[in-house]
Amino acid sequence: MSRKISKKIDAEVAGQRLDIYCKHLLEDITRSRIKNLIDDEKILINGQPVKAGYTLKEGDILDLTIPPPAESEIKPENIPLDIVYQDRDMLVVDKPAGMVVHPAAGNYTGTLVNALLYHIKDLSGIGGEVKPGIVHRLDKDTSGLLLVAKTDQAHLRLSEQIRNRIVKRLYKTIVIGDLPQNEGDLRFPIGRSSSDRTKMTVTHKGSRDAHTQYNVIERFGRYTFAQMRLQTGRTHQIRVHLSHSGYPVLGDPDYGGREQPPGILDKRELDLWRKLMKVLERQALHAYHLTFEHPISGKSVTFESSLPDDFQEAINSIRDFYISR
Repeated sequence: MSRKISKKIDAEVAGQRLDIYCKHLLEDITRSRIKNLIDDEKILINGQPVKAGYTLKEGDILDLTIPPPAESEIKPENIPLDIVYQDRDMLVVDKPAGMVVHPAAGNYTGTLVNALLYHIKDLSGIGGEVKPGIVHRLDKDTSGLLLVAKTDQAHLRLSEQIRNRIVKRLYKTIVIGDLPQNEGDLRFPIGRSSSDRTKMTVTHKGSRDAHTQYNVIERFGRYTFAQMRLQTGRTHQIRVHLSHSGYPVLGDPDYGGREQPPGILDKRELDLWRKLMKVLERQALHAYHLTFEHPISGKSVTFESSLPDDFQEAINSIRDFYISR
C-alpha cells in the first residue's frame, strides 16, 4: 500500500529546498530515494511537479506519495545460509568463504543477496525495492560476520555507524612473517591499481585514507596469528595493508600470500608450506567479531563467529609444527 503525506508549508519552513525539507520529514528514507520520488513526480507542490531544488513558500501544499517497494530483479535462490541473529529490522549472517556478497558482472547467481531473498520473508525494502540492505561487504574469499538491514531506516542508521566508526569490526588472520610489534597501526592510502584494475594498492593517486590496527595473538617465527581491527572500510584494506608492510595474508592469491616465506626453509618447513597451501584455498582472513548499536533500540549488541574449518586446520598445523620442534 502507498504511503501518503500532505502538508501545508508554514513560515518556519518557507525558504528551505524541497529535497532538504523532505529529508527531515522522512528520516527513514535516503536522500537519493527522495530525489527519485521527486523525479518520478511522487512529490508535488500545489499539485504540480517541481525540481529537487525548489524553494518552499509559505502556504504551499506538499503532497507526497511513497509507493510500495517494487519486486527485486535479483532472483531468490535456495542456498544454505548461516543466520546468526534476526529480528524485524536487521540480521547478522556468517558468510562462508567463496560466496560473493552482491550480484555483479560474472556473479549474477549464487550470491549472498540471492540467498537472503529466498530465506528472508519480511523484507520491507531498501531504496524502493524489495531487497536486503548490505551495510558493509566482505571479499568473496573472506569468511565471517556481515550486517544486513531489512528496512531503509535500519540501513541508514547502521551505515551511519559504519561511517562514524561506531561499529567494532574485528578479524583474525594468519600472516607470513613475524610482525615487528605486538600491536600497531597501519595507515596507508588505498586506491585502484593502475596495472591491474581488479586489485587495490597503496598509492597517493586517486586514493582514500585507510587505517587498520593489529594485535598479535600468537607468534610462530615464520608466521603470525593476529587480530585486525578496521577503522576504515576500503576495498581489500587488510590484505593490501599487510602485503604492503611485508606480511601478506597466508593463502592470499592476489597480494603475495601464496609465496613461500622468505629465507631458507628446510624439508619439514617446505612440507608444512605445501600442506598449508592445500588446506587454504583462499586467504586466511575471518571476520569474527561485530559490536554495534541496534538501529532501532540503540542497545549495544555483540556477535562472534568461530574460525572456519580450513582456517582452524591451518593454525593447528602451524602450532603443532612449531611446538614439536
